[in-house]
Amino acid sequence: MSGFVLAIDQGTTSTRAIVFDAGQRVVGVGQLEFPQHFPHSGWVEHDPDDLWRTTVAVVRRALAEAKISARDLAGLGITNQRETALVWDRNTGEAIHNAIVWQDRRTARLCERLIAEGNAPMVAEKTGLLIDSYFSGTKVAWMLENVDGAKARAEAGDLVFGTVDTWLIWKLTGGRRHVTDATNASRTLMFDIRAHDWDDELLKMLGVPRSMLPEVLDSAADFGTTDAEIFGSPVPILGVAGDQQAATVGQACFTPGMVKSTYGTGCFAVLNTGEEFVASGNRLLTTIAYRLDGKTTYALEGSIFVAGAAVQWLRDELKLIERAEESGQLASHADEEQEVYLVPAFTGLGAPWWDADARGAIFGLSRATGREEIAMAALESVCLQTLDLVEAMQRDWTSSEETVLRVDGGMVASDWTMQRLADLLDAPVDRPVVLETTALGAAWLAGRQAGVWPGEAEFAESWRRDRRFEPSFDEKRRERKIAGWRDAVGRTLSRQA
Repeated sequence: MSGFVLAIDQGTTSTRAIVFDAGQRVVGVGQLEFPQHFPHSGWVEHDPDDLWRTTVAVVRRALAEAKISARDLAGLGITNQRETALVWDRNTGEAIHNAIVWQDRRTARLCERLIAEGNAPMVAEKTGLLIDSYFSGTKVAWMLENVDGAKARAEAGDLVFGTVDTWLIWKLTGGRRHVTDATNASRTLMFDIRAHDWDDELLKMLGVPRSMLPEVLDSAADFGTTDAEIFGSPVPILGVAGDQQAATVGQACFTPGMVKSTYGTGCFAVLNTGEEFVASGNRLLTTIAYRLDGKTTYALEGSIFVAGAAVQWLRDELKLIERAEESGQLASHADEEQEVYLVPAFTGLGAPWWDADARGAIFGLSRATGREEIAMAALESVCLQTLDLVEAMQRDWTSSEETVLRVDGGMVASDWTMQRLADLLDAPVDRPVVLETTALGAAWLAGRQAGVWPGEAEFAESWRRDRRFEPSFDEKRRERKIAGWRDAVGRTLSRQA
């Protein structure tokens, strides 16, 4: 059988498809951006048809660039923006509303009510999550309450729910399969990650009928086969994982204690805790890292809502740069004596603060502050937020091993940012040769299931480091930076954390 495997990476701002050969090398890529919709302050939506349209287009581009056809593929894997929620008609396949994106904050008041009613301990015990509008469950509840007739249609069994992976599988299989994997299910606020099933108490809390929910499979499994007319030949769908879990797999973080951090629109750090469900005492999330052959591996995760989005803000709103790559160049010429801090709480603050009402601010401006210092503050904000997550993880999970952070995502191409990350963490940062680790993780799941790619141990041995960034700050300089950051965050919070 061919060793070619296709990965579909459906992200927040673009959709990509990557073809890997039997040696896990990239041989074909397709990528398309799609519009973001902001109907009200704090609301973020996607047109479901855009997600589908761009998926088909980028797969065709990637196959053409690889100079292969769909019949040459051993299988495909899907990785996706996780908590984004869709609801559609079981019979027609028509979505009842735009997809509500993970960044969307419209259900913040609902979350406050659910917390006030005393649901938080039960939710944490079953799902490992906090009650927050970040997750899918309250988004589904909102659609059922606010789209005309949706509640009755759902109760009649006519509507189905899915995260983006489920939506794409439904479309790829012509509506024959309504499935998801354990990692995506673990981000919905409706799935008991220890019982490995949708939970009736959680569903009742949210008012979501069980009939809406997809079947939950392992991360490497038979998710169905694509309709032949879409790509020219049927292709088995053999691997699915949410984007951060796929990156964890792609970084070969199979050993408990290993940490990876992905820098895309947001930043997400994941610590493998093995078979142990570790309840965080520091407002991190307990989640499923992956589930293979019926065996669940758990993780602690910290979520930062704004990472690369801060650079996009410099480019698109402030017009300080024309290209994202310029941010590191600007920062390298900044006046290091200026203590300028950007707290990028554009859509609230994620872990470990979880403050939906916090809003962004810049502190420490002087008459001498220019583009360079603001660029430095934007990039440092990503590094300092990562520090908050890593320190919280270290409090939850004690290890005698030195912390080494494996990084991936668009921002890690910036040497300046990665060096500053190592400096502020006071720990080594490893950048891999293959930066497409999210897509690689999805491809590995599919390739493993197809029997054409290696198992965990051999795949881990193939991981290669491009560069290690070693910390260089003296302790006094580092402590001063961190103290300034903590003060800035404290001034930004809507309440005392």
